[in-house]
Amino acid sequence: MKFRKDIANLIFDKININKEDLKNQFEASKKEIGFFFLDDLLPKEFALEIYKKFPRIEETVKRKSFRELKHTAYQMDKYDALLEEVIYAFQDIRIVKLVGEICEIEEISADEKLYAGGLSLMGKENFLNPHLDNSHDKDRDRWRVLNLLYYVTPNWELENGGNLEIWPKGIKDKQTTIESKFNRLVVMATHQKSWHSVSKVEVDAIRCCVSNYYFSSTPLLNSDTFHVTTFRGRPSEKIKDFVLQIDNRIRQSLRVLFKKGVRENPHQYKK
Repeated sequence: MKFRKDIANLIFDKININKEDLKNQFEASKKEIGFFFLDDLLPKEFALEIYKKFPRIEETVKRKSFRELKHTAYQMDKYDALLEEVIYAFQDIRIVKLVGEICEIEEISADEKLYAGGLSLMGKENFLNPHLDNSHDKDRDRWRVLNLLYYVTPNWELENGGNLEIWPKGIKDKQTTIESKFNRLVVMATHQKSWHSVSKVEVDAIRCCVSNYYFSSTPLLNSDTFHVTTFRGRPSEKIKDFVLQIDNRIRQSLRVLFKKGVRENPHQYKK
């Protein structure tokens, strides 16, 4: 089994070799929602090994509501040790700094507690409505600035669904689809305008993803303000969008009254 430093070395080298291309991708998109993607991040056989170590969907935490339907895993000591090594390899200080340089973020850090990070699994009919990620970390001390998604399901095709969608001009305009391709890393800026979603999975298969967030003491946009995870309906979902906006206001009001929420968010790794 490869250990954390070995995996981090592979990730760092691959990103560093492609640094200029990734900078250009991010620069071209940063006026709206900055992002870049990098294919063949890790050696193919190792990426397959990561996929094979993912937990069965029955061993994960199901999140089901009118906002989303997906499965997550974040208490990493319950699962194969390789998965924890992979997740925390992305938090290697060299990688964090390198990605920060590519995205022109000077002060940036990872999240050891995996607040909202870890593993994501999506089966048939699973989806994630257009949303803005929670603006802060668990304790509301740092701003969430980057979302790192590493996809490991082999032979995943665009037609399968379960693809990342970003809405650079808002949810009333057309989305940009980024395929959840095997062995692909996607890095996306998170701020007040970073509307994104995951299309419904159309096939009887599991889309697996390793997820990390990076944080900073300052937001990406001067206009950013604190907000809870904020969901909207798709352009065709008029009634659902109306209900979601009411839901957003209620949850936002509660977080204004209770800084850390009415209850502690369980989605964090408690070592």
